[in-house]
Formats: sequence, structure tokens, C-alpha cells
Amino acid sequence: MYKKDKARKQIQKLLVLDGACGFMIAGASWVTLLAARGFTTIEIGLAESIFHTASMLFEIPSGAIADVFGRKKVLFASRIAAILSSLLMILSDSFFMIGIAMVISALSYNLASGTREALAYDTLKQADIEKEYNRFAANDMVIYQISSSLATLLAGVALMLGYRRAYLVDILLGILSLLIIRSMYEASVGKTCSQTLPEGENASSEKKTFSRRFLEVAKESASFLYNSSKARWIIALNSVSGAVSILILFFLQAKLPQLHLPRLWLGPALFFMGLGSALGAKVAEALASCRLRRILLFSFPGVALAFGSVFTGDYRLMIAGGFIGAFADNLFCVRSDVTLNHMIPSEQRATLVSVNSFSFSVVMILLSPVFGLIFS
Repeated sequence: MYKKDKARKQIQKLLVLDGACGFMIAGASWVTLLAARGFTTIEIGLAESIFHTASMLFEIPSGAIADVFGRKKVLFASRIAAILSSLLMILSDSFFMIGIAMVISALSYNLASGTREALAYDTLKQADIEKEYNRFAANDMVIYQISSSLATLLAGVALMLGYRRAYLVDILLGILSLLIIRSMYEASVGKTCSQTLPEGENASSEKKTFSRRFLEVAKESASFLYNSSKARWIIALNSVSGAVSILILFFLQAKLPQLHLPRLWLGPALFFMGLGSALGAKVAEALASCRLRRILLFSFPGVALAFGSVFTGDYRLMIAGGFIGAFADNLFCVRSDVTLNHMIPSEQRATLVSVNSFSFSVVMILLSPVFGLIFS
């Protein structure tokens, strides 16, 4: 009973951590803050490309690092990177420095991506209550979506504070995140390199063990994906659905004001569409017994409907479409996340979840210019 209570307390800490990470007002309004500083839309678009390119390069190695060195350590490093990125945004006065900050921000995202989910699943599995992961995945998505939507709603506050103070708020939240992570414990049902080291080994042997374990994780992960067509299909479909839904919401930030939506209502409109994501996550929890294929048959038409609303020229239909698309995408995202985690071996969990994020970054890079052309 103690083991289960301890695991559930750690899950609660992970949920609080995601709430703090989502509620970073400068991070949610970085486009607006850069524009207010005088950077052009071309430079802002290039900064977005830098982020996703760096994310694509870092994603899979970061997951393997988490599997090898431990999830808690890598999660802690992700928040250090987030603080450093915010600090660079405060000190930067050139696009070159902005680009470096975006690369470090991508590293922060990648170190957490897959690591957080792996730590949660193995925490529950270690206590023999991994069936509760479905509830965690849904609640985690709800909390993150609501906190990030609230941060978007406060875009005007971020502008009023100015970019330096806004990023200082993000730094303070980053420090809070570090304190939360420090109070956690490492949970792994597989082997990390620290578990494979015999006591008293020297630094040279330790380095060899790290390298060998890293290669083992990479090889075993590649073998799993090669032999599991179901996992490959889930990752591919999740990436396409997520990229289309997110790009619609991203570009609507620029499109809605052009369609005579009062500027005062832009934040609430974006918040409303974000609530669609939260609702989709909670419905996914309620439909835990429903087959993934049935969820897919509902989700993809919903995302397609959101895409079609873009061409109506009516901001009310676009907002409704954005809400439906976000709902449908998160419904599929949460269910596919649970399905993947049940399929994935614990020793490669963070690596393979990172493959999912890597695939998403590739699709984002390919579709971003296409959506830019459509919305122009």
C-alpha cells in the first residue's frame, strides 16, 4: 500500500510540474513579444524553423539519454535548459542570439519529451498500478492544455510587462519546476547504466558502460519499430493529426484579426480552442475501453473539418473548427499514447516515445510552409 501511495504522490507532482511548465507566459507569447521588439515576420518564421529543426535533431538522442542515465536527471536538465533559454531571450539583442535561445529551448522540450511519460508509466508499473496511466495521460493533457491556454490568454499581460519581465516570470516558474523534480524519485523497471555498473568500477569502465548501454537502447528500439507495424502506423498518424491541428491553431493567431475579429476577443478565442484539447483528453479517459481504430475513425474527420473551416472566410466557423480539431486530435493523441506505452518495452520507453516526437517535428517542418501559403 505504501508503494502505491508513494507512486500516486509522484504522479501528482508530475501533474503539478506540467501545469507550471504550461503556464510560461513569455513562452506562450514569444511570437508577439518578438514582433513587439521589432523582429520581422520573416525572422519570426525562421526562428520557428530553427526550433523545429533543432528539435528534430535532438529528439531521439534525448530519449535514449533518458533511458540510459535516468528519467529524473534528464527531466531536471530539461528545466535547466528552459531557464537558460529564457535568460538568453532577456539578454539577446540580435537575431543570432535569438536563434541560439530557440535551439536551447528545443533541447529543453526534447529532454522532457518522452522522459516525463516514461517516468510516469514506470512509476505506476513499479507499484503494479500501471492501469492508472490512462488517467494520468488524460489529466496530464488537460492540465497542460488549460495552463498553456491561460498563458495564451495573458498575452496582453506579457506585452504590458515587456519581454524582460515576462521571461523573468518564466525563469521563476523554471526554478519552481526544479524544486518539484528534486523531490521526486527515480523509477525504472529496466536497466539504467547506473544499475549495470559493478561497484568500484573506474571512470574508464563507467564510460564504456554508458556507451554500450546507449548503443543497446538504440539497437533494441530500432528492432522494435522494425518488427511492429502497428507502432509505426500509430506514430505516423499521431504526427499528421497533431501537426495539422496545431498549425491550424498557430496560424489562426495571425488570421483571425484579419477577418475583423475584435482584437480584445483574440485571447478568449484562442483559450476557447485550447479548451477543445482539454475536453478531448478527458473524453479519451472515459473511452479507455474503446478500440483505437474507432477513435481514429472519429478523430481524423474532426481534424479534416477543422482544416476545411479555414477556407470559409468566417471567423466564427474557424473558431468552431479549431475547437473541434483540437478536441479530435487530443482524443486520438491521448489514446494512442496509452496504447504505445502498453506496447513499448520499459528499457526503451523514453527513446521510442521520443521517436513519436521526432516524427511530429518532421511533419511540422514539411507542413509549416504549406500552411503559411494556405493562410496567406
